[in-house]
Formats: sequence, structure tokens, C-alpha cells
Amino acid sequence: MLNIASILIGLVALLLAIPAFIPLLGWANWIVIPIALVGLALGAMSSRNTGRNLCIVVIVIGIIRLSIGGGII
Repeated sequence: MLNIASILIGLVALLLAIPAFIPLLGWANWIVIPIALVGLALGAMSSRNTGRNLCIVVIVIGIIRLSIGGGII
């Protein structure tokens, strides 16, 4: 059950991260990363790894995008 919740939260975070790749919308990653961290916590409590791995990928993508844009854009 926790794995399914983690997957759903990871998918929501991923859908929110897609528009954050548009120039001047990179600040949205500051919202995406905490959402994915919640999914990561749920995935860590689960016995399966799928949701946890999805959230890790979303977090890494968000951090890379933030570092490219200087944290704002």
C-alpha cells in the first residue's frame, strides 16, 4: 500500500516537474522536490523499491534543473 502511495506521489511530482523545464518556471522545482521527498519517505517504508526509485529520479532531475538555472530560473 505504501508503495502505491509512493508511486502516485512520484507521478504527481513528475507531472509538476515537466512544466518546470520551461524557462522562467524553474522555481517550480522548489515545490516538486519536497513533494518527491514525501514520496521517498513513503517508499522507504515500503517493502518494494519501485516508488522509492521513482521519487529518487524525480528528486535528482529537480536538483539538476535547479543547479542549471542557478536555483531560480
